[in-house]
Amino acid sequence: MTASTAPAPGTLKATQAALAAEHAAVYGYGVVGGRIGDDRLQEARDGYAAHRARRDALARTVRALGGTPEGAAPAYALPFAVPDAAAAVRLAAELESRVAAVYADLVRASEGSLRREAAGALREAAVRSVRWRGSGVAFPGLAERAAAPTPSASASASAGEL
Repeated sequence: MTASTAPAPGTLKATQAALAAEHAAVYGYGVVGGRIGDDRLQEARDGYAAHRARRDALARTVRALGGTPEGAAPAYALPFAVPDAAAAVRLAAELESRVAAVYADLVRASEGSLRREAAGALREAAVRSVRWRGSGVAFPGLAERAAAPTPSASASASAGEL
C-alpha cells in the first residue's frame, strides 16, 4: 500500500488499525491452518499469505505516513474455541469480516492511492469471507450491516483481541 502526498486527518490511525487487524488475521490463520480439513487447507494457506502480504504493505505505508508500525502481539484471544475443522471455517469467516470492517474505516479515512488499496483489501476480505461462510452481506465492513460490534469498535479493540 502506498500513501498519498498529504494524508487526510486520521489516516495514520486508521492505517495502524488496519495493520493491527492484519497482525491478528495472520495469527488467526495460523490457528485455522492447524484445524482446517485437507479439503480447505489450500484456501487457508492462500488467506494466510494474503494477510501477510497486506500486513507487510501496511507497515511500509505507516512508515510512508511518518509513523512507526505497531508490532504484532505475542498472542491474540480467539472469539471462540476452535477444536475442529467446522470451528476453523467459522474463525476464518470471522477474521475476514473483522478485517473488512477495519478496511472500511481506512477507506473512509484516506484518499487517493491509499483509499484505492484499502477498497481493494476490503473487497478481497469480503470475498474470502463469503467463500468461508457460504453467504455474504450487501455492504461488507459497514456497521449498518449487523447488530454485532461496529467497525470503529473493531478498529479500536485492544491488540490482544481478534
